[in-house]
Amino acid sequence: MKKLILVLLGLTLAATLFGAQAATLVPPGNRNAEQPDIPGASSRRTQATNTTFQAKYRKVYALLQNDADLRAKIRKAASAYGIDPMHIVGAIVGEHTYNVDAYDRLQTYYVKAISYLSSKLSFAYDGEDITDFVQRPEFRKCAGMSDSYDLWECREQVWNRSFRGKTVGGTSFPDDRFGATFFQPYYAGQTFGLGQLNPLTALQMSDLVHKVSGLPELDVADPNAVYKTIMDPDLTLPYVAATIRKSIDAYKSIAGFDISGNPGLTATLYNVGNPEQRAYALKAENDKRRAAGEPAKLPEENYYGWLVNDKLSELKALF
Repeated sequence: MKKLILVLLGLTLAATLFGAQAATLVPPGNRNAEQPDIPGASSRRTQATNTTFQAKYRKVYALLQNDADLRAKIRKAASAYGIDPMHIVGAIVGEHTYNVDAYDRLQTYYVKAISYLSSKLSFAYDGEDITDFVQRPEFRKCAGMSDSYDLWECREQVWNRSFRGKTVGGTSFPDDRFGATFFQPYYAGQTFGLGQLNPLTALQMSDLVHKVSGLPELDVADPNAVYKTIMDPDLTLPYVAATIRKSIDAYKSIAGFDISGNPGLTATLYNVGNPEQRAYALKAENDKRRAAGEPAKLPEENYYGWLVNDKLSELKALF
């Protein structure tokens, strides 16, 4: 009886953390017969390094194929967050095919992680540290939020509404993403590590990862620790899993779709970000379609997610 009670308590906790609403199951596979267009920036980046998307895919595939420890770490992280390992694999494969080349050996990521502890990094724009910036009165509405995801989502919304592309208090702010403006000490748009996470995403997921994996909470005032977390495979994989879990839960609770059986869709959301906003947009579109007597539109993969679904049988064979 005691064992049964513990099992039920565990299921209740899982439902609380990850959501348990009934939703329309999105079938596996791609909705598009052909791969959607690949952005020019991705093509130019690949051409500049004298390689091809196919060569980059084979390189990250080889990393997964040759490293049983990495596959075990992926399985462990996936299990902790209640997702199929293919979701994590899809994110890693997509990033290293269309973003940066994978390193040949997992050990290189550990070496890189240690190197960030010796650098003096800061999260700032035009000399103003992020810790001071978020004390501005425009961010007052976010002050009462305790969960890291809600807090940084709120701050990102305030940035978009009140600062992005505007001049405030004599300071001109770029028309660019919050993460690219304040959270890239090296150059805008840079992501790092096996999961190619950006620091803002890591900060958002900090509380969930602390709750599920027991890792220390991240502090925006300690950029070096944030970057080490992103670069260290043992630390970053839970963050990748948490990011994917958030996307699955957002689409289930907001848009009414269960995307947990379609790694191409979670890879797409991992690539484009803002899953909650996209889920709300899809819900709004389907509300209009239903009102007009039209069938609901299923979530669709982009070029990045399309590749993941297209290669899924090959990737599953590794596991």
